[in-house]
Amino acid sequence: MQFRVGLGYDSHRFALDRPLVIGGIRIPFDKGLAAHSDGDVLIHAICDALLGAAALKDIGTHFPDNDGQYQNIDSKILLGKVVDLLEEKGWSINNLDCTLILEEPKMKPHIDNMVATLAPILHLDADRLSIKAKTNERMGYTGQKEGVAAMAIVSLIQS
Repeated sequence: MQFRVGLGYDSHRFALDRPLVIGGIRIPFDKGLAAHSDGDVLIHAICDALLGAAALKDIGTHFPDNDGQYQNIDSKILLGKVVDLLEEKGWSINNLDCTLILEEPKMKPHIDNMVATLAPILHLDADRLSIKAKTNERMGYTGQKEGVAAMAIVSLIQS
């Protein structure tokens, strides 16, 4: 049996006239995130963690932002494709731990819905998926409410 660990990170700045999608769900807010896809920073960080753990490069390699088929795509679709790729290579997820970094909107009311949305796509029991949110104490671009960042760390098992 082989074990691997992967770390993912993503960030996007806020933009007007876009929906805010984080963790696969739409969050009521007056701004969304600027991106080629739907801008879901959490899913993008998860994808990079999964791909990195399996030594399969990164999300931009598999879904380049200059490819029109990914314009405004629902990132849950991308996550499903990454999970399929990992499973083809014999990998399964042991556990996944994620942190969102933003001042607003508050994420606590949405985290259970994020877990319920993402766990089935990941083929993971909900008790092996952790999503947390932190502020940056008003420091840096997330602290100044200019955008959102996300980190994810994953443990994979290959039998």
